[in-house]
Amino acid sequence: MSRDTLTGSRIRERRTIAGMRQAELAKAVGISASYLNLIEHNRRRIGGKLLVDIATELGVEASLLSEGAEAALIAALREAAAGGTAAEAELDRADEFAGRFPGWAALIAKQHSRIENLERTAVTLTDRLTHDPHLATSMHEMLTMVTAIRSTAGILAEPGEIEPEWQARFHRNLNEDSQRLADSSQQLVAYLDGAGDAAASLTLPTEEVDAMLSKHGFRFDDLADAGQTELRKFVQAQPELTSEPSHGMAMTVIRQLLDDALRLPVERLRDAVAACGAAPVEIANQVGVPLAVVLRRLAAYSDSLLPRPCGLVMCDGAGTLMLRKAIDGFPMPRFSAACPKWPLFQALGRPMQPLRQTVTVTGRDARSFECYAVADPIGPMRVDETPLYRSYMLIIPQDSAKAGAREVGSTCRVCPSEACEGRREPSLLA
Repeated sequence: MSRDTLTGSRIRERRTIAGMRQAELAKAVGISASYLNLIEHNRRRIGGKLLVDIATELGVEASLLSEGAEAALIAALREAAAGGTAAEAELDRADEFAGRFPGWAALIAKQHSRIENLERTAVTLTDRLTHDPHLATSMHEMLTMVTAIRSTAGILAEPGEIEPEWQARFHRNLNEDSQRLADSSQQLVAYLDGAGDAAASLTLPTEEVDAMLSKHGFRFDDLADAGQTELRKFVQAQPELTSEPSHGMAMTVIRQLLDDALRLPVERLRDAVAACGAAPVEIANQVGVPLAVVLRRLAAYSDSLLPRPCGLVMCDGAGTLMLRKAIDGFPMPRFSAACPKWPLFQALGRPMQPLRQTVTVTGRDARSFECYAVADPIGPMRVDETPLYRSYMLIIPQDSAKAGAREVGSTCRVCPSEACEGRREPSLLA
């Protein structure tokens, strides 16, 4: 049953909530009660002025009756059904279920969202416990202090007399090591408390820059006329940036984004998208700018120019992720190396050549994305010197899975794919 055939059910539900009788509503909008009865039982289609009049009498927006408050629930139900459970859900009746049982539909959608959040937290915790250098250093320090305390306690417990001077020294060492152990333990607990939040406990300048860019949506066009001093003041005022290295990195990224805005203003980008759609290579050819510029601009304005927001990721020639614009369904590792099958890394082997590939991300949800990648040289050209490259990948979500899509993961440690030629280490989820 399609959504537009449920308009009558929504009218009946709203009329009941409003405490109106069928005859009262019919008289108010100038139709017979029998005709309204047919509409409310979805036996007559409704639209135009009559729908607007009924919505006005019921005190709601017409779109709420025609599209329904359950539109988002229907999408959530379909996502939950695509999770791959043993029971087969009747996808063709999701609209009817949401229309007739909105409470149950909302509960299922909420539970599905909670499961996704828990899975993301588990992935973040696993990634952190496996690869986080700060955690590894803290654990090593704690084990060192525990060993020192154990050794000191063992000496004091040995039979025999210990000279008072040495006994006092051992007691002092025992007290100092115990205090350091308590302080380190409290700091470690506070650090792990934020493990489920991708923006919590930022440990690297790149993470601070990512958080700042995400807050501003990668858009800084309003700073186009700002001078160097104003730009630095803007960067220093950002609460996410807590160190001088993060300030310097943010200045570099913002200057690049401002240069992109000059080369491809948003008005020109909007016209190109209207003419070419979500086709970065065609847009680059039409507007005459490098593909990397188009990828960055589309990522920044995808939420207003494209049906869905797009993600962006950048790496250097060593494959280290340097810039991330997160997108639902395409997890990007925070501490460990990413999946080597991403087109992002393939582009490094074919510099300045556009790559396009449809991928399906492993996991319970298994969403599909169309990825565009290109590697551009950085720095000035020099004779007899191999240039360095940075690779960019735009991630465009797809409505449905496509045949022949390449399966990729986030990082080997949390990838459930059992047979992968690019695996570096065993998976905890296999």
